[in-house]
Amino acid sequence: MKMKMMVDYEILLPGKVSKLVQNFSSHILPGGSVNLKLLREFGALLQNDSPIQVRGRSYSSDNGDLVDAVVPFMGESITDGTLAAFLKTEPGDSVKIDEAIAQVETDKVTIDVVSPEAGVIQKLVAKEGDTVEPGTKIAIISKSGDGVTQAAPSEEKPVKDVPKPSPPKEMENVAKDPKEKENVAKEKFKPEAVAVKEKPKVRLPSPKISAATEPVLPPKERERRVPMTRLRKRVATRLKDSQNTFALLTTFNEVDMTNLMKLRSDYKDAFVEKHGVKLGLMSGFIKAACSGLQNQPIINAVIDGDDIIYRDYIDISIAVGTPKGLVVPVIRNADKMNFADIEKEISTLAKKATDGTISIDEMAGGSFTISNGGVYGSLLSTPIINPPPSAILGMHSIVPRPMVVEGNIVPRPMMYIALTYDHRLIDGREAVFFLRRIKDVVEDPRRLLLDI
Repeated sequence: MKMKMMVDYEILLPGKVSKLVQNFSSHILPGGSVNLKLLREFGALLQNDSPIQVRGRSYSSDNGDLVDAVVPFMGESITDGTLAAFLKTEPGDSVKIDEAIAQVETDKVTIDVVSPEAGVIQKLVAKEGDTVEPGTKIAIISKSGDGVTQAAPSEEKPVKDVPKPSPPKEMENVAKDPKEKENVAKEKFKPEAVAVKEKPKVRLPSPKISAATEPVLPPKERERRVPMTRLRKRVATRLKDSQNTFALLTTFNEVDMTNLMKLRSDYKDAFVEKHGVKLGLMSGFIKAACSGLQNQPIINAVIDGDDIIYRDYIDISIAVGTPKGLVVPVIRNADKMNFADIEKEISTLAKKATDGTISIDEMAGGSFTISNGGVYGSLLSTPIINPPPSAILGMHSIVPRPMVVEGNIVPRPMMYIALTYDHRLIDGREAVFFLRRIKDVVEDPRRLLLDI
């Protein structure tokens, strides 16, 4: 019997003009001949200095009806992920081209696995919870919808009746003769045998009842064990590394929010009408932080080995809490933005973070971090640095408190602010001056206009 092996290759041109230019097939038969010229020409295409890239792919059918949905490239620093969920759960579900059929969760972002062609799902290869790498096949798509297999129960084979084992001959005789049945019962239950097997019972002293009440732990039936998500594990690792690496120190101050809140109240309607986004307090603090970083550039720097890297740009990372964990999108060149640009960028990044569509590039880097725990009602906290920044500013809730203003006690909306910094690089003097600059700008935003 002759055996036939077919290998199909697609030769692709690199760049924007990438398209199929040639299909090469070689049929090798036992005892047959091979076209050596054709093989030499094909081998020349595989040279390292050739500008043409060759990609080999084995097809699932001769007519190319079946295509594979594979995990895409997830980023330079990401080698694998967890198949979190299938968006298309059953064979036979129709899919469109570039439609997401599954989600892969990494330690940074959630990535969609899309269908390369329009058709129906023929088979789901991977399972939810599997660890997958870029290029891993998770499903097979049929472009025509032929040969679609349904759920696994249809593949189950009917269970055949298993013949019961015949009883031993002794039991057959017992069933026929009642006297034999009595003899077997007597032999089986002899009192001597029972006496030999019995062990003397030892009475243990009854435990004393303790008068002290001990805490009663909840039963195991009321506990749930859920594996940590990759994002949560990544956050835990980075924050613990931060504690082990940095010499963390936190300094505090308080800010009178009267003028900034009045500014927002006076111009919020006109701001929305012109820019299409609401005016919040975060943009005021970001502009104040940019001013403070320009006055104290060491806070915008970072230690690298035995060197200090001073950054001549200001990229502000905003900590955003999502259902899956903490993410930190970055506002690039925040010092060159106005209030409207900052509010638009915050709105866009926050929506992407909540939807899980934010990319790795939008979270990479950052020279300074701001965390607003006040939106959850936090009165005071000591934030932890999330590298690569060397410092993080913590905002908290606004609470009316009695303050002394020009010799009079008046109620004022006050906010505590905290700066956690790497004391190996930043001294207390620079940290205090930075917080004082934040306080001065927020309490009197006109300083930004006059640059004083």
